[in-house]
Amino acid sequence: MQPVFLTAEWRNLIMANYEIDPKELAAFVPSNTELDLWQGRCYISLVGFLFVNTRVMGLSIPFHRNFEEVNLRFYVRCREGETWKRGVVFIKEIVPKRAITAVANLLYGEKYVTMPMRHRWEAPGGQLLVRYDWKPGNRWNHLSVVAGAQPSPMAEGSEEQFIAEHYWGYTGLPGGATSEYQVEHPSWQAFPVQSYEIDCDAQQLYGPAFAEAMAGKPRSVFLAEGSGIAVRRGRKLPG
Repeated sequence: MQPVFLTAEWRNLIMANYEIDPKELAAFVPSNTELDLWQGRCYISLVGFLFVNTRVMGLSIPFHRNFEEVNLRFYVRCREGETWKRGVVFIKEIVPKRAITAVANLLYGEKYVTMPMRHRWEAPGGQLLVRYDWKPGNRWNHLSVVAGAQPSPMAEGSEEQFIAEHYWGYTGLPGGATSEYQVEHPSWQAFPVQSYEIDCDAQQLYGPAFAEAMAGKPRSVFLAEGSGIAVRRGRKLPG
């Protein structure tokens, strides 16, 4: 087991989930992994959340403790012996801090970019409003939900549980190798989503194949409460 590199809390995770043709992801699947499907469906997820109390190697970095992230990801699995490890691959991760982008891309081979971001959390009248905004050009994009204020456990075997409980990250590296790292957190509870809004320029951010998949309504949108998390140092798998 690798040592812990980063600890934080991930809070109020909005997950908007779209079905996509697996062929569109073939070029993004790292070696040693294969697509992880749910009931035969291949998913991508647009995810917005807040990092809180972030520490790197136990140290709190001034002005880099609390910040937003919005990412687009899909799901894979990697076999180790008789065990399948279920993980995510990121198409792009948006954060508002250039130093975070530089460290994540250098150490984990990820695909972080830096943009202006902001968020809004409100709790009016027994509801919960959560919104994340990011600005890829001259126009703000956003992802928001209105939900009930009381969370409940995700149902065993549900789509929500499938999306939320992938505990590994995989990234394809130059030369055909793969970076693997572990993310630890307890099972999350989810708030009941009553309505949502998605305004994402997927064509500009992710390209035509993803824009087509995200053009219609998502198959599902849910709001996970989140928790404390730990990200362990990565290791390189052979190509």
